[in-house]
Amino acid sequence: MHPAGSIIYFTVASGFGFGFLFFLGLNISPLEGQGAFWRYFLAYGLAVSGLLSSLLHLGNPQRAWKALSQWHTSWLSREGVAAIAALVALVPLSLGHIFIGADFSSSFAIYLGILGAILSGITVYCTAMIYGQLKTVPRWHQPLTPVLFLAFSFSGGAMLAQIYGAALIGLLALFALQIAHWMLGDRCWHHSASTMETATGLGAHEGQVRLLERPHTGKSYLTSEMVHQIGRKHGVKLRGLTLILLLSTGGALHIETYGLWLGALILGLAALVSRWLFFAEAEHVVGLYYGRPKTKA
Repeated sequence: MHPAGSIIYFTVASGFGFGFLFFLGLNISPLEGQGAFWRYFLAYGLAVSGLLSSLLHLGNPQRAWKALSQWHTSWLSREGVAAIAALVALVPLSLGHIFIGADFSSSFAIYLGILGAILSGITVYCTAMIYGQLKTVPRWHQPLTPVLFLAFSFSGGAMLAQIYGAALIGLLALFALQIAHWMLGDRCWHHSASTMETATGLGAHEGQVRLLERPHTGKSYLTSEMVHQIGRKHGVKLRGLTLILLLSTGGALHIETYGLWLGALILGLAALVSRWLFFAEAEHVVGLYYGRPKTKA
């Protein structure tokens, strides 16, 4: 599928932002004053800018608010509701840490922080399920998709929150999950039940179907958005680059002074490359209607 820049930024930035808010809500590293201000500013900035960038991919961004009403059936709507709830829930906690300090630890603040952390995690999960629930994209429709999104969010949030242990554990899990997601995804398209026969509705009695002519000569929304193809060699190179960046992130974590900040920056680059591949390598079943072959696993 076509990897839109706004959606790539949305999934990466909001994931890191809500991952950061997750750890700020748990108050593992007590903050106060100017330090608290800048960390909450960064966390809210990443989360909100990511959410706003997703509007650029909509046909009518001014109607985006209507999506919130479909929370009972739509993962996109659930994500919006959870995101707003998380951001609102953590406002009193952020103000308390900024203006009162690390001693802002009443029972109300603790419970509110835990609620905000849980809602932040739910938001990232909902973001992943926007794609993970699509049966029409076999590579996405697998159990590791939401886990991979959460791993990127957890690792990035831990690094931004300057929690070395959680960052290292998250990074190790992320490295293994990324490889597993690619391996499982490579098999999903080949082993999916969809074929050119099922895509066209033919083949039950006619036998094997092949494309005689394209459905139309010009480009359409389907061909530009859902029949995007990436060269196999380019895909392999970008996968290798992703793994190199993840390994470099692990090396950066061992730098004493600004290692975690540097690690977060490198991990962000790895997330951008990984997320670009996430969309570029995704095969939508509508491609079968346009004659796209089913590649071998």
